[in-house]
Amino acid sequence: MRHVEHPIMFEETDPMLARVRRIALGFPAALEKISHGRPTFYTRRVFCHYGASQHPADEWIAHDRAIVIRMDPEDEPALRQDPRFWVPAYLGPYGWLGLDLDERTDWDEVGELIDASYRVTATRTLVRELDRR
Repeated sequence: MRHVEHPIMFEETDPMLARVRRIALGFPAALEKISHGRPTFYTRRVFCHYGASQHPADEWIAHDRAIVIRMDPEDEPALRQDPRFWVPAYLGPYGWLGLDLDERTDWDEVGELIDASYRVTATRTLVRELDRR
């Protein structure tokens, strides 16, 4: 199988990325890597992507300033009804949703969404460490 190099699809100086990075890297054992050309935050499993694409009706829509998070299965149906959220290509069927970021972004909400995604993907030990903080 041939390895395909993905182009970098973000600006290191993006202020939205800086805020997401501060939140995401504040979780126990959180690390960052570039995956498919975009920043990705993980422990053993990914809990937040910065930027993604959507593929509705045979077209690609880039969401370069967005978070893609995995939802608690209990919260997912309600969030899928919220028009601010969109289903990312490839990840949507696995419980992931995207939320665009802009100057009106509620950063407390972003923190809560990333926290929820972390809790769904992190080990029980890491979640306990988070709860002790």
